[in-house]
This record gives sequence, structure tokens and C-alpha cells, in this order.
Amino acid sequence: MPITKRDQIQIGTSVQVVQKQDQRSGKLTQGIVSRILTNSHNHPRGIKVMLEGGIVGRVMVIDSISNK
Repeated sequence: MPITKRDQIQIGTSVQVVQKQDQRSGKLTQGIVSRILTNSHNHPRGIKVMLEGGIVGRVMVIDSISNK
């Protein structure tokens, strides 16, 4: 189940995303949010973010908030 509300995600949050090429398989990639790319408050397929390292995907799971 994707995270559909932008206000649930902050920069520095540890999340798991599904990248576009992994949408069919559902493979998740873990990382720390460096940018929130979705501008709207809600998105039915999940909020798109960029992780540290440049990986882009839609947030499926929020792990925790990092203390940076």
C-alpha cells in the first residue's frame, strides 16, 4: 500500500520505494529521502521522492525518521 499523503514524508526519513522499472515485481529499495518530487498533497500511486544517491521512486513504506 503506497504512502499517498505528502505531509507524512520529510527529508531525512528512512523509506522503502518502488522504482519505475520494479513496479511489476514490487521490489523495494530502501534509502533516506533527499528530495520530495511530488508537488501535490496527495497522489494515488504514492509520493515520488529522490533518495540519497539519486534513486527515484514512489514511497511504499516509511521506516523511521533520521536525526540529522
